[in-house]
Amino acid sequence: MIKGRIAAIESTLERARKIPSDRKAELLKLVAELKSEVGKLAETHHDQASRITRFADASTHEAARAEKNTQLEDTALHGLRLSIAGLEASHPKIVAIVGRFATAFSNMGI
Repeated sequence: MIKGRIAAIESTLERARKIPSDRKAELLKLVAELKSEVGKLAETHHDQASRITRFADASTHEAARAEKNTQLEDTALHGLRLSIAGLEASHPKIVAIVGRFATAFSNMGI
């Protein structure tokens, strides 16, 4: 399920016409990092890893939409940020990656 969701995120980003190519490359790099770290997290905290990928997928989906829905974008990003709550001490790398992912979307006006 987690691997499938990561693949969906990559696919959404690759197809997204709304996202500038430089931003898209940055996000795809972050997804590759996220894939590695979420795999490690899933070994001990499967529910949290699944939650992170669900919100990353939702955030990506909203960023790629042709028609903006600010409320859905805000909700997805808020959920993404909340999905890493409590992991700062045990998994700082995934927290940093998700933070950069959310910041990249925020910088795009999402």
